[in-house]
Amino acid sequence: MASSVWSGYLTFGLISMPIRLFSGARGSHVSFNMLHREDLKRVKQQLVCSEDGAVVERSDIVKGYEYRKGEYVVIEPEEIKKIEPRTAKTMEILEFVKTDDVDPIYFESSYYVMPEEAGRRPYALLTKALEQSKYVAIAKITMHNREYTVFLRPYSGGMMLHTMYYSEEVRALDDFGAPDVELKEAEVKVANQLIEALAGPWEPDKYHDTFQENLKHLIETKLEGGTVQEVEKPKKLAPVVDLMAALKASLAEMEGKKKPAAKAVEEHRPAKAVEEIRPAKKKARARG
Repeated sequence: MASSVWSGYLTFGLISMPIRLFSGARGSHVSFNMLHREDLKRVKQQLVCSEDGAVVERSDIVKGYEYRKGEYVVIEPEEIKKIEPRTAKTMEILEFVKTDDVDPIYFESSYYVMPEEAGRRPYALLTKALEQSKYVAIAKITMHNREYTVFLRPYSGGMMLHTMYYSEEVRALDDFGAPDVELKEAEVKVANQLIEALAGPWEPDKYHDTFQENLKHLIETKLEGGTVQEVEKPKKLAPVVDLMAALKASLAEMEGKKKPAAKAVEEHRPAKAVEEIRPAKKKARARG
């Protein structure tokens, strides 16, 4: 099992249970290294003092806060440790709310909540209570030098934790939406019909990162000495003039069938994992 990102106690009234948190999701992508174009060797980055140009070792680096232009107060790791709030080791449930009351815009990262052996029974009890009550728990936790408000919900017989942004971190956008636009009832009706024609159960496995798949195929093609083919670009779009006509045409196209999840414009054989991609062996030259 992967290493945990946090360990401590989850408290619920006078009930406490030892738990660990594990990352619930992590982005996956093809990574590139920076190379010197002339000899294709990897380049290294050095930490250099901006004052005298001297190369600085990591052991000689400290963290500082700039309180005035060019002036800093140094903060040592042990000093940060001293000011950690109690939530660094104890996650206390503050209240319970309905799921629909929390807008997804507040969600940041996801974590699996796993009980230690001594906490399995209270963990199972809280999970069952959340499932039956249809409530979610709001708590606080400190990790990565930050105190988070978190959202705890039942998931597949266990609990998931989602760190949340604070209200002051959620950005407001001027002139967001189009509340002053008048719509015809017939347009709304056909739009709802189009939604129904495209509606279906959520199946996350059918969605893939086409760009990353194409990148892997590009690497494989170059290693095999092939020619890189350009993927067909979408046609140029223009704003819809006749909204009702476009709605009806879209509905007619969808009628009697379900539209499949979007696929790559160009079909490739299944992309290999980057670790599996190796240069093709050159054929031995025939001897005369």
